[in-house]
Amino acid sequence: MNGTPPTSDRIMMLINGYWATGIIGASASHSVFTHLEAGADTAVLLAARAGISERGARTLLDGLVSLGLVEAHDGRYRNSPDAATYLVDGRPECLSDFARLKMGHMGALSDLPDVVRAGEPLTNAVVEVADNPHWERLVTAIAAQSAPVAAIAAETLRLADAGEISILDVGGGSGVYSATWLKLNPAARATQLDWRPINAIAARRLADQGVADRFTCIDGDFHTTDFGTAAYDVAVYSHIAHQESPEDNIEIFARLRDALKPGGTLVLNDYVVTDDRGGPPFALVFGAEMLLKSRHGGTWRRADYQSWLTKAGFTDVTFQSTPSPATLVFAR
Repeated sequence: MNGTPPTSDRIMMLINGYWATGIIGASASHSVFTHLEAGADTAVLLAARAGISERGARTLLDGLVSLGLVEAHDGRYRNSPDAATYLVDGRPECLSDFARLKMGHMGALSDLPDVVRAGEPLTNAVVEVADNPHWERLVTAIAAQSAPVAAIAAETLRLADAGEISILDVGGGSGVYSATWLKLNPAARATQLDWRPINAIAARRLADQGVADRFTCIDGDFHTTDFGTAAYDVAVYSHIAHQESPEDNIEIFARLRDALKPGGTLVLNDYVVTDDRGGPPFALVFGAEMLLKSRHGGTWRRADYQSWLTKAGFTDVTFQSTPSPATLVFAR
């Protein structure tokens, strides 16, 4: 046989993948990336700035070098471009909160063999209930993932110059789409439909960003709450379709179409896989998260979205890749 003989190195790294979650989560917990960015470029300096042991600092730095998130040069360390962009505290796209959150999810993976056998999550694993304290941390942690995608969608739709438009964000969580778009367009108004505890989080965040006067919340379950008729220019359904069944997505898409004014646009954002289920890698792996936590969800194909949106009455469906693991879908 030609080529490099197989080795176990990659498989060992994958089997021990939880080390990566732990190393990144611990580094985020101690603001390692932030201290590196501020010049703490040795294990000694990092330990002093972060208030951790020198041995602990060196161990985290070694792990981060292995993961490609930190670069080592002559005994000094610096963030990789990815880490500098996405893991330094205070930056709008910072994923450190999400890294800390995921450390608490590692134990749930031990249930995966039983969940795979059953084809659905264990009873105590389902998170889609309004009073789950899980939402307080989750919706805040994932806001950074959606912020750049919301900006891309706004540019594609030219929302900054769209004038007095009305926006409906179904299951809007942190309110990141409303916040991004209202800041870009001072004439726009946005309405978010979500459970009361989640809307309270969004209202606080939009107040902090100075756009609360043009933001309204409807407390309710989007499965049963009326969206209205011909009331909105743009509707958003971001990171919701993956937790819903095909039948529920079709029904919700049809109601969203009815809620849009003539010529209005539905914006979807989700982890979408190719029709042959050959990629992208993150979207394929994310299916395990849905199996663990959702009764009917999954990572759906482009063909699924095309079919569902067509059945719901949309005639123009386009897909747009983003620098994130998610894909934007525009339906008119």
